[in-house]
Amino acid sequence: MSKRFLIVDDEPRYLRLLEANLRTEGYEIVTARDGLEAIDIFSSQPIDLILLDVMMPRMDGFATCQRIREYSNVPIIILTAKGEEQDRVRGLDLGADDYLVKPFSATELLARVRAVLRRTEIPVESGQARYFNHEDLKIDFARAEVWRDENPVSLSATEYRLLLQFAHNIGNILSSEDLLTGVWGPEYKSEKEILWVSIARLRQKLEQDPHTPKHIVTRSGLGYLMPPVEA
Repeated sequence: MSKRFLIVDDEPRYLRLLEANLRTEGYEIVTARDGLEAIDIFSSQPIDLILLDVMMPRMDGFATCQRIREYSNVPIIILTAKGEEQDRVRGLDLGADDYLVKPFSATELLARVRAVLRRTEIPVESGQARYFNHEDLKIDFARAEVWRDENPVSLSATEYRLLLQFAHNIGNILSSEDLLTGVWGPEYKSEKEILWVSIARLRQKLEQDPHTPKHIVTRSGLGYLMPPVEA
């Protein structure tokens, strides 16, 4: 079954361009002209990925992303003419999985879409124990579920894959390049702001005090690690 994408943009030219390029790849497309319409559509039918413009009437892309993230971890790619770092970081911080700055090529669009979809494919763990424990954190590899203090934690596919990198390399320092390549793909190895924001979001969900983390620790100038639990 082909995947269904929701494209949200108030510019008819971009809607037509995006729809044409993505239909060529076999994706099913539905469209919306603003955030309120997008939320109505998303609530009424299954959607596998959202391409979301920022500057729109009635409800902009940032507010739409925030609203959707209150109840869904559907992959979201922000499409924006705003290329400033603060705008990119804001979109990621609100829960977007990736961003594209207009204008962009069809090749870049399709590469980003494939990368985000790839990250939604949760890896199947084999040849190891089903559960992983790190102090108050527990991972069920078989069901791709995470708990903190026995309370379920809702993670996006990207956040879960990022957590797995630390769980599988406990006690080892992982560089930014290691994490970006392992989770996002080699084409993202210089996209450090994506990693910074993703680690910050993961800490907010996993740590009792994100400012003094115990699960994901920074080693200045080197990278990040999950420290081994002392016996």
